[in-house]
Amino acid sequence: MTMEFDPTRRAFQRQLLCGLGSAAAWPLAHATDTANAPALKVVATFSLLADIAREVGGPAVEVSALVGPNADAHVFEPTPSDVRRVAGADVVITNGLRFEGWIDRLIKASGYRGPVVIASRGVALRQLSGGADPHAWQDLANGQRYADNIRAALVAALAAKSPAHAAEVEVRASAYQQKLAALDRDSRARIAALPAERRRVITSHDAFGYFAAAYGITFIAPRGWTTGSEPSAEAVARIVRQARQAKASALLVENISDPRLIERIARESGLKVGGKLYSDALSPPGTEADTYLKMFEHNVRTLVQAMSLDTPSPAPVSIRE
Repeated sequence: MTMEFDPTRRAFQRQLLCGLGSAAAWPLAHATDTANAPALKVVATFSLLADIAREVGGPAVEVSALVGPNADAHVFEPTPSDVRRVAGADVVITNGLRFEGWIDRLIKASGYRGPVVIASRGVALRQLSGGADPHAWQDLANGQRYADNIRAALVAALAAKSPAHAAEVEVRASAYQQKLAALDRDSRARIAALPAERRRVITSHDAFGYFAAAYGITFIAPRGWTTGSEPSAEAVARIVRQARQAKASALLVENISDPRLIERIARESGLKVGGKLYSDALSPPGTEADTYLKMFEHNVRTLVQAMSLDTPSPAPVSIRE
């Protein structure tokens, strides 16, 4: 998907990038506005959305995530402190598509009346028997849509109280879009270099459908798109049979899932466990997948290595952070 941007906004961004946005060139009134304006309080439902908001918002925002790193949003249970955080927010960001089954109740309990951003709005949805697959961020083209929806919401919230901050958000968003597009191109090229018959893997739950469609990998999963229930013995046996018939290359553990399910499938199928993927949550700060860009690059590198036949691990993609 190619993102389309308002030409007036893009012209304004070019002006800023050519020097009008430098500290020396900004009028004193703008500098004072930026320095004195309090940061916008943004609450995101889970770590990946919080990271995109920080990347786009920069110093203009103060972001917190309700569901933190390595935590499972499917089974999250809000606490009284979460109610207070939402109540004090200026902007709330959600994924939508029923990913956060608890968010409407939490917002109602908090009394929050501000904007609620649905980051997935406008993406081309993957339909499942239970409805739309909510894991749309697993395609970087959709990630661009997420970033643009978040940009629009932050700019709207900042426009009245801090126009200078709003302008900075526009510039940051444009730069971030370029990083997402570059990583998307690199990811497609790296995966396309592998033989099609090697591009079959098993994961814990069906979180990679958008990734599969965008990048040409077949994912087999014993669970559906939610992790809320355990697969039956019959379902596990069916996955083992399917893995053998499809000649899957490897099994991948997810950071939010109990690894024992994948280890059991490994024993019964004879396949190796080829590493860890990050599906619904980032890793803790300072580790291998603590941003959306790093998460995606890690997943691509891990998949390529797992699907390769005794080839050296490829060098990480440069994401220019």
